[in-house]
Amino acid sequence: MQGRDIVKDSQVCVGIDVAKAFLDVHLLPAEKAVRYPNSRTGIVTMVRMLKRQRPTLVVLEATGRLEIAAAGALGAAGMPVAIVNPRHVREYAKATGQLAKTDALDARVIATYGRDLHPEPRPIPDKDRLALQGLLARRRQLVEMLTAEKNRLDRAHPATRRDLREHIAWLHERLKKVDRELHELIKASEAWRQRDALLQGVPGIGPIASRTLLIDLPELGTISHKAISKLVGVAPLNRDSGTLRGSRSIWGGRPHVRCALYMASLAAIRCNPAIRDHYRKLRDAGKKPKVAQTACMRKLLVILNAIAQTGAQWEAPHAT
Repeated sequence: MQGRDIVKDSQVCVGIDVAKAFLDVHLLPAEKAVRYPNSRTGIVTMVRMLKRQRPTLVVLEATGRLEIAAAGALGAAGMPVAIVNPRHVREYAKATGQLAKTDALDARVIATYGRDLHPEPRPIPDKDRLALQGLLARRRQLVEMLTAEKNRLDRAHPATRRDLREHIAWLHERLKKVDRELHELIKASEAWRQRDALLQGVPGIGPIASRTLLIDLPELGTISHKAISKLVGVAPLNRDSGTLRGSRSIWGGRPHVRCALYMASLAAIRCNPAIRDHYRKLRDAGKKPKVAQTACMRKLLVILNAIAQTGAQWEAPHAT
């Protein structure tokens, strides 16, 4: 199929299943399937074919960054690309009765998901953002390794403690190096530097929280407060059925962003008057600490979203 032209349609939706070795492509409504190697040559050939079809939407799953090269090439060619949550696609497949799973079938399911649910195309990260995302991910890995090694040190045999201490010291040095590289990359861009200064101007937001929000939440300042809360996973969701009224809870979202926001809210409850007053008000009303904490995370995110939208420096009236 690779060398054959595919019949064009005014509403062509494309689903791409990304694996380490191959890219399985399915086009609707032509119901045509094509497989390409997941390599530079294969991606170039795929993009050339899809440009002839002029798709209205190209959908890929987020697959641990395997999709980045293909998505970047498609976005650079001017095609509307949506990278979607694979869990949502799998739930959609189950709801439509598609229980079998192969790469070709997955590509078709992704295409029908895009056709039926119309996920919004998002800008593909540029080279600088990809570099920052890689450094931030590496920082998280180093922190996780440091925590694990410190936990081992507490109960380690004396024969292994020296090695553990040396490894911990090495990890600290690597962590400092990554932090310097993150700082230099942000400092090199006027736009990044200004946005970082705006966010860190809010009491409770430090360098790590600011960089996490800037890098892993590019939608900050571009969508509504409700939408950003749902995107991060701090919006309370209903759990009602019939006469049953379940307790509201949060789930989904972006765990790395939510974790950074959680730590920032702990600091903000102590040093940010708007967040501190909000927390006290909720606690005085009988809310549990975790409920009040989550509400403060959401309020802090709304403040940051407003500041990113307006470009205004933090002032106490923002909280009102």
